[in-house]
Amino acid sequence: MNGLAWVRGRMRSNEPDAGSVTVFVAVTMLGLLVLCGLVVDGGAKLRAAQHADRVASEAARAAGQAVDPAALVTGEVTIDRTAAVRAAQEYLAMTGVPGSAAFSADGTAVDVNTVVSARTVFLGLVGVDSLTVTGHGRAVLVHGVTGGGT
Repeated sequence: MNGLAWVRGRMRSNEPDAGSVTVFVAVTMLGLLVLCGLVVDGGAKLRAAQHADRVASEAARAAGQAVDPAALVTGEVTIDRTAAVRAAQEYLAMTGVPGSAAFSADGTAVDVNTVVSARTVFLGLVGVDSLTVTGHGRAVLVHGVTGGGT
């Protein structure tokens, strides 16, 4: 009996369990693909969120470095708000990440918000081509010694 005849014979079988393993394997493989999709696309979202936070924090740090050089001569440390916001926006433009920078209401901190998109692999099969995440960075403006240290 050749292989093709054996397959035909199995397909005509009157056994009630014929083909049940095939259904089990198909359902199991579907579950494994969904699990792989969660791992791959979930990891991409986490990496994008870390990138968004990292860029926002660095842009806030760049803004915090914008001290007014004229005020330093007199011993005062003041922040040039226009230069600070411009420094943050230049950093965002350099990295290619869209975002915004602004001072807090009391003027003691610079807040930077960013938006990053991550392409999906498995979710693209169901119509979700990208995941969008936001990042936040804050630089608190302090000068001098603010606490004890060792």
